[in-house]
Order: sequence, then C-alpha cells, then structure tokens
Amino acid sequence: MAHERQVFDNVLDLVGNTPMIKLKKMTSDFKGNFLAKVESFNPGHSSKDRIALYIIEQAEKQGILKPGDTIIETTSGNTGFSLAMVSVIKGYDCILAVSSKSSADKIDMLKNMGAKVYVCPANVSADDPRSYYQVAKRLHDEMKGSVYINQYFNQLNIDAHYASTGPEIWNQTEGNITHLVACSGTGGTISGISKYLKEQNPNIKVIGVDAFGSVLKKYHETREFDDKEIYPYRIEGLGKNLIPTATDFDAIDKFVKVTDEESAHTAREIATTEGLFVGYTSGAAMQAVKQLDAEGEFKASDTIVVVFPDHGSRYMSKIYSDKWMSEQGFFDSKNAEAAQSIQYIK
Repeated sequence: MAHERQVFDNVLDLVGNTPMIKLKKMTSDFKGNFLAKVESFNPGHSSKDRIALYIIEQAEKQGILKPGDTIIETTSGNTGFSLAMVSVIKGYDCILAVSSKSSADKIDMLKNMGAKVYVCPANVSADDPRSYYQVAKRLHDEMKGSVYINQYFNQLNIDAHYASTGPEIWNQTEGNITHLVACSGTGGTISGISKYLKEQNPNIKVIGVDAFGSVLKKYHETREFDDKEIYPYRIEGLGKNLIPTATDFDAIDKFVKVTDEESAHTAREIATTEGLFVGYTSGAAMQAVKQLDAEGEFKASDTIVVVFPDHGSRYMSKIYSDKWMSEQGFFDSKNAEAAQSIQYIK
C-alpha cells in the first residue's frame, strides 16, 4: 500500500486511504457504533482531492487535457483547492469561479495555490450570468485550450468515489457497515460510495444530509424541482439550488435537513469532544446523526459511518470565529460562554 512508504514522489501520492476514527464521546448515549471517515487526512485536507486527481488523470488518458492547458471549475472552495494543488504538480494553469459564500480563508488559499479566482454572488439563480456556474462556462467558451471540470454534471465525480472511498469504507469496516451518513452537494461523494457499498450489500442504508434553503431533499422525495424551497443559507458545499446529475438519487435512501446554526455548533463540539478539527459540512453530517439517533434510526448492533469531508482550518473566519458566530445570531444564552474562553493578562 502506498502509505507504507516513507518517501513520496509528490503530494498526489497521498490522496486517499484516509483513516476511520471511532466517535466515542459524542455518541456515548446513542445506539450503535459510530465511525468517522476523516477526509481531512488527504493532502489537500478534503475529500475533493479524490475527484480532482481522478478527473484530471482521466482527461489526460483520453487526450482531452494536454500540456499547457488551463483547468476551469466552479467551486465552493474545496474542489478548487484540490484542482489547484493537482495543477501545480502537473503544470496546468487553474481558473476558479467561486461563490461569495465561500470563506475568506478558502479564497486566500486558492490564490496562494496559484489559481486565478473569480468571486461570484452566491444568492443569484444558477442561470444568472453572474452565477459561478455561468461565469465558469463563459470563461471556458472564451479560452482556447481550457478544460471545464464541471463537477456538478460529471459522471467521473461519482466514479472517483466508487473507485476509492467506497472500497476503503467497506474494507475498514470489514463489511459490517449498516448505515452511511454523508452530506450531498454535487452528490458525487455519497453517490459513488453508495454505488459501491450497495453492490456489496444492498441492505446498507444511505442517508444524505441537506440544508434548509436547498432543493435536494424535496427533489429526492417527489422528483420535482421546487424553486420555492430556495433561500439563502450559510453552510458551504452542502445542498444546491439546482439538480446536479452527479447525484444518483436512486442510490440514496433518504435525506435529512440540518440548520446552519446547529451544524456550526456541532462542528465546534466535535473539536472539543473528539479532538477532530473539522469543517462546517462535517458538523452538518454529525448534526444529522444526532437527529437520526433521536428519531430511533439506529440499533445497538448497527455500524454507522459518517463522512467528515474537510478540515476546520477552512472556516477560521466563519464557524470558528466568535465574531462571525455572534453576527449570525448563533450565540444564545446557553452557549455564550464559548465566546468567553480567552483571557487576556495585562
């Protein structure tokens, strides 16, 4: 296995084979055995390393991507970072259209990885020419020798997780997994993992996590796109205001919606109980687990795997900033003490 080596050719050799870590303190009163698939152990600190490397290498094999070409993508930040990282190693230019909802930390990281970044307004429709979808398409149309990754509508997004994350989870649980809980944005992660796991055992229950303000849960239940479901929300990389073809809705058994506020607090709780400094979407995934346990979803004999997609360092100006949390109204009387944990000695 590659990770048994001590010296690597470059950071891309470290993509995948992320650890599974038991969640003990947060789940001590829950029924079931809970395991986190911690994707921040990828070199780019997120699960998006997998699709960035896989899609680019497939494009190279097919002759679509050639030396000197430019990679263009729409991203909430993590895919962009991963693409920029791969581009550095492989020698491609990288242009990224980013939602203004992405944290300042993420945007600064993209810039410092050598990418050219276009920040686009978050709260416009997907077909608005200012949306990050349309900006990326326009740049691709205008630029000769560019390849548009288009993760929301790219089957390779699913294939990457079918080829790597799914088998890893199956092997790490020795086939004992009964439930998968994962956030759904583009849908590639949950769809690819589900496809592999259900081939091994069709009884495994796959639960997607969606945001209030997103259309995914209702679309899964009705197969109807309802734009009345759409309103602004804060969580990045979770939910959508369109229907990505990279989501295989038939591979997902049900969706759970979580709030911005509870997801933020749960991410902070993961850090202070399990010692894992995880991102906003990881908090959302764990918040869904809390809600599912309260609904009686799990049995004592179940093995539940929850995907933690990225690292908390991407959210220092957001959920890990007391100032930002206060501005959102996320500190109430019950948890205001969290803002008092720093004492200055004069």
